[in-house]
Amino acid sequence: MKSGDSLWSIANKYGTTVAKLKELNNLTSNSLSVGQTLLVKELPTSNDANYYIVKSGDTLYGIAKKYNMSVDELKKLNNLTTNSLTINQRLLIKNDNNVGEVTPPTSNYNTYTVVKGDSLWSISKKFNTSVDNLININNLKNNNLSIGQKLLVPISNTLKTYTVKSGDNLYSIARTYGTTVTDIINLNNLKSTTLSIGQVLQIP
Repeated sequence: MKSGDSLWSIANKYGTTVAKLKELNNLTSNSLSVGQTLLVKELPTSNDANYYIVKSGDTLYGIAKKYNMSVDELKKLNNLTTNSLTINQRLLIKNDNNVGEVTPPTSNYNTYTVVKGDSLWSISKKFNTSVDNLININNLKNNNLSIGQKLLVPISNTLKTYTVKSGDNLYSIARTYGTTVTDIINLNNLKSTTLSIGQVLQIP
């Protein structure tokens, strides 16, 4: 995008319409900024491609991992120049020759909800990873976290899982595994100490 460009002039140049440009680029107004990148024609679709609609909490890294792609591949396929995403944005993704709804493969990541007192350092220790890895996985711009924020965290091979049985409580489980009730609560994002039979807990 250069100074003086408008949706009308770009549409005329590429033999399309303003409405089509707005649809392709998820634009809600006719305003443009210098340096902005626009799609000017429909992205190719085939049996090995499909669309993914961006949801709250999504990152390019997370979406790329879901569909066995690299971030660079995802950005190139969608003509993206930044890592920023908007909710309901439509991204073209590879579909590995599956037709119809895309089912993401099992991920190597869990979702962790930030609680009061959390920091990237404390979360990285909890999940046996590094602060840099958490930043890269979640496409974070800085180290600031907000309560309730969702983070992708790697599933650590050092963590054990325990399936709750009748008569179990957090205290007895913590004592059995040599950990604390607080650590189990934080690791599993528990809202209370109440457990249900069959519930699977991660044990630090």
